[in-house]
Amino acid sequence: MPSRQRPCSRRRMLALALGTSGLIGGTTVTGATRSVSSSEIGGGETNGSIQNDDVDSDGYAAVYEETIDDVVLVAIRGSNDDPGGLGSGFVLENGFVVTNHHVAGDADGVEVQFRDEQWRTGTVVGSDRHSDLAVVEIDDLPEIVSGLSLWEAEPVIGSEVLALGNPLGLDASISQGIVSGIDRSLPSPTGFSIPAAIQTDAPVNPGNSGGPLVTLEGEVLGVVFAGLGQTIGFAISALLADRVVPALIGDGAYDHPYLGVGVLPVGPQVATANDLEEPRGVLITDVEPGGPADGVLESATERETIDGDSVRAGGDVIVAIDGHDIPNEEILSSTLALETSPGETIEIDVVRDGERGTLEVTLSSRPDVDTP
Repeated sequence: MPSRQRPCSRRRMLALALGTSGLIGGTTVTGATRSVSSSEIGGGETNGSIQNDDVDSDGYAAVYEETIDDVVLVAIRGSNDDPGGLGSGFVLENGFVVTNHHVAGDADGVEVQFRDEQWRTGTVVGSDRHSDLAVVEIDDLPEIVSGLSLWEAEPVIGSEVLALGNPLGLDASISQGIVSGIDRSLPSPTGFSIPAAIQTDAPVNPGNSGGPLVTLEGEVLGVVFAGLGQTIGFAISALLADRVVPALIGDGAYDHPYLGVGVLPVGPQVATANDLEEPRGVLITDVEPGGPADGVLESATERETIDGDSVRAGGDVIVAIDGHDIPNEEILSSTLALETSPGETIEIDVVRDGERGTLEVTLSSRPDVDTP
């Protein structure tokens, strides 16, 4: 998918002025220790992938000083049934605070602390379980705040990033790493995955959730989701946040596009069973009755024995959507999430019975789900 260009902002000018700096290991600047309540498992320290004997941390320090005043600690009031907890967030240029749904989405009261130790009370104006994003409104922002902007281009694997937030309750912390992978699918209690996620080796721990993963130009590349240990952390992409957050601010909710199919990756055996030239695309295994794809796309209802294994066969294999190649399930989810909308009619290229053709499907809004 093509990248989108954006004008040169103040922070992009900062990065251009700094030039290229060497890599250092995960550097942490910490303040007072606070207690933490979180379910994530944090990753460990790691070095960047490029080594430089003349390590210069001035570049990281400059980005930190330019952005940290817009990073906040989000404290959730406890109750008899819910102990509350701490997380992170950041202020956008429009003055709203972005964090995770799992940090603040269902909270009646949100307390936000800024770097200068000032506290403010915030109200959740919108929250979305499917993307794990929430938006908090604060009436009286401190003067130190200027606001961060969301990066509008695709993340580049290998590019340097900084994770800012409050790991383990240690406020105003920074850790460094790279973009390790893109188009990851993250687990969600809704039953739908969170698409287009960013993988990073920047150390993130309980308390980092909701904080920004920023570029060396000081713009938000992603919203930290969780760390899974072994130098693997994840962030919700700014590209997805750029679609969801404005809707949360304006309407309190976001409608995700819904195709209504279940799919299976196409490996060599599935490719053989379905007369495909190469193992690429996704095989439709289920079509939701009454859903957008019902009566248009066909699911695999047959079985073929390939190398002694029973393999699904006979349905449609999705290989492209609106001209975007679909090599796997992750790209299918990312393409639907970032390139389509409910009510839009899309062209889907499928292989059926060994023949390639194009079908049209009008997407609907993702159905409501019951979640804890």
